[in-house]
Amino acid sequence: MIKLNNLSKTFFKDGNRIEVLRGLDLVVGRGESLAVLGVSGAGKSTLIHILGTLDHPTEGELLIGGINVFKWNEKKLASFRNNNIGFVFQFNNLLPEFTALENTMLPALINGRNRREAEDKAMFLLTDVGLGHRVTHKPGELSGGEQQRVAIARALIMEPEILLADEPTGNLDTETGKKIEDTLVNLNKTKNITMIVVTHNISLAERMSCRIGLRDGKIYDVA
Repeated sequence: MIKLNNLSKTFFKDGNRIEVLRGLDLVVGRGESLAVLGVSGAGKSTLIHILGTLDHPTEGELLIGGINVFKWNEKKLASFRNNNIGFVFQFNNLLPEFTALENTMLPALINGRNRREAEDKAMFLLTDVGLGHRVTHKPGELSGGEQQRVAIARALIMEPEILLADEPTGNLDTETGKKIEDTLVNLNKTKNITMIVVTHNISLAERMSCRIGLRDGKIYDVA
């Protein structure tokens, strides 16, 4: 499903060359779940941004379904991203003036989907993550864990093949984080979504089907 061939990312700052990712080779099969571990500054977030086509590598290839997606123009790449990749971040980025249902519907409406169809799908997803009774509540009326579950439902509204999560439990207490863990693991198993999770949470990492570590922009461990 996802393959990296000698992928590197370099930044230049104040005349200095900073190699954030250095020659990564990696294969993630369809329906697998992968945890990416490493200290701050190891390149984890940069990697997930490239995997999500939000950023471009300096060198190397990202193949998704056997296609080198960075050969596409930006319009085609954006369309692919919107239809095939879901994102969940540490800070859920929900719009405070919209309800849980409206926040979940947004990607589908932006994509031109029928409003009734988007609403029905959002209702189904929110119920699926245990929030069927909270659909009319705004983010400020929801707990941190409930907000993150809305973010997960929103990430799934376009039925993506790939779900990318960057520290999805990092802003939550242990008990709430465990519930988000359960939600992610269940989604991977029941919907066969290919899932890549950047996390410091060892408990979550151990529940993924495989794990890698990043250090100084290189993969140092695979399990």
